[in-house]
Amino acid sequence: MADNIEGKVVVVTGASSGLGEAVARALAKAGAKPVLGARRLDRLLALARDLKLGDQAAVQTDVTKCDQVEALVEHAVRLHGRIDVIINNAGLMAHSPLERRKIEDWDRMIDVNLKGTLYGIAAVLPHMKAQKAGHIINVSSVSGHKVRSGSAVYAATKSGVRAISEALRMEVKAYNIRTTIISPGMVESELVNSITEPDIADAVQKMYEAALPAQSFASMVLFAMNQPDDVDINEILFRPTSQEL
Repeated sequence: MADNIEGKVVVVTGASSGLGEAVARALAKAGAKPVLGARRLDRLLALARDLKLGDQAAVQTDVTKCDQVEALVEHAVRLHGRIDVIINNAGLMAHSPLERRKIEDWDRMIDVNLKGTLYGIAAVLPHMKAQKAGHIINVSSVSGHKVRSGSAVYAATKSGVRAISEALRMEVKAYNIRTTIISPGMVESELVNSITEPDIADAVQKMYEAALPAQSFASMVLFAMNQPDDVDINEILFRPTSQEL
């Protein structure tokens, strides 16, 4: 059942692979109108063509650039006349102990995970306020709930996404806008590839052998979207059954 999904205009960031690609596929199957953003335009175009969305559904987007996120949203509105949902999915997980001083990695995570989410919110709010309708879905992580050694900055960004989302929830009630935080545990994605320390990457890769398929994340997104308009699913936290942390 996808009664409240069919026909909706949905912007997805980080859509060229992993969780974003899985969501795009699920949305297209459910009859939504996905508009896809990511840095890798070749992969975005291949996905858009595979889903028969047309090249116009793919927009090269670096979420660390506010103007590019705004351009993605404005393109969706020009294309379809409105925007119903944004999924702020783009993210990095460059784990490392703080003592290694991976400052470039820290900056990248803050720029993508935290500021990228803020830029997505900023881009859609004027449209959703005018429509008196919309749904903002922000992707956090189990790490936004539970900090472990080596994940300090990543966990800080994902905790920040949760804090921003909760304030947003309260602020947009007057405009009939729904907000959802989705906090996955280990789910198949390219997140591990963003770890720049080989020993940490190897350890995390071994953990991710028990990861859920990316489709499990897409199912959570569709569940939240498909609720009646007067039901606001504010947070979903899920893990593989075998995941302890």
